[in-house]
Amino acid sequence: METTELLKKVRKIEIKTRGLSRNIFAGEYHSAFKGRGMAFSEVREYQFGDDIRNIDWNVTARYGHPFVKIYEEERELTVMLLIDVSGSREFGTFEKLKKNIITEISAILAFSAMQNNDKIGVIFFSNTIEKFIPPKKGKSHILRIIRELIEFQPKERGTNISETLRYLTNAIKKRCTAFVISDFMDDHKDLEMALSIANNKHDVVALNIYDEREKELPPIGLIKLKDAETGQYVVVDSSSQKTRKLYSDWWVKHIEKLDVMFKKSGVDYTSVNTNEDYVRSLMNLFKKRALKQ
Repeated sequence: METTELLKKVRKIEIKTRGLSRNIFAGEYHSAFKGRGMAFSEVREYQFGDDIRNIDWNVTARYGHPFVKIYEEERELTVMLLIDVSGSREFGTFEKLKKNIITEISAILAFSAMQNNDKIGVIFFSNTIEKFIPPKKGKSHILRIIRELIEFQPKERGTNISETLRYLTNAIKKRCTAFVISDFMDDHKDLEMALSIANNKHDVVALNIYDEREKELPPIGLIKLKDAETGQYVVVDSSSQKTRKLYSDWWVKHIEKLDVMFKKSGVDYTSVNTNEDYVRSLMNLFKKRALKQ
């Protein structure tokens, strides 16, 4: 991609996603993703209604009347984006491909983290770890992430989320908030266990990106379908009611399996349709998490 064209795309995404982050998500993000705890800030004189458990007895004895300790939330977080760059992200039948939605959502989360003074890093993954960007702060770092989101080309096309979660746990020693942004087209049997282990150390959140045509086939006759990750082709007769039912039944089972897996592993998640407004899905997720705090 030409440098000028890339910069234009980066700027376009920055304008859209930074505005959304600042005007819509900033408060919800802060409420939904808490810091590491409370840190001592200062002491002040006791006021009616203060918790007596916060009285600083040393200062109280020195001045002869009660003082209390004031604590503030230790806000700084480390946020990691685990971004699926496998072949299936290139699927899309409406205005946007899955990878376009992934890019915009990732940029929103990055700017939300920046506005809350949080560090943010990225792991691009397919069936291997494609690239690791260590967590840092600052606008220049965010813009670098957006550039990578737009132009990064993976070496592999498969998907292995389990391996990515293990890499996260080894690479990030302190507890972080990790967003797994993927279509979860991953048949590895140890995925639920990997999610549970990672969520035990970190705060894992799953964003499932899907396209409407993955739910059902339109009745338009013979269709040549390609598996974006294996490159294999298959021809199906979409005019067949039986074929369309088998297709939709598979999707229902797939979603039910994901729902059970996320609940068992304790991972909060939401699903985002490429043909719908992702703002509502993210807001609902943030509000649900805020209520749990």
